Amino acid sequence: MLAWLAANFVNLVLILAVAALLGLIVRGMVRDRKAGKSSCGGSCADCGVCHGCGTCRQ
Repeated sequence: MLAWLAANFVNLVLILAVAALLGLIVRGMVRDRKAGKSSCGGSCADCGVCHGCGTCRQ
């Protein structure tokens, strides 16, 4: 088991780093969602799903 960990150490570190980065991205998205922020720019004239995003100002 120890030999396997030593042989795959770099891969394991990279996987953990990518997982941590994805976790931070998801956490930021959840926080933005709870704060009412949206990726929508609020330009309903150009938005095909204006009524679906909840930020339609028309």
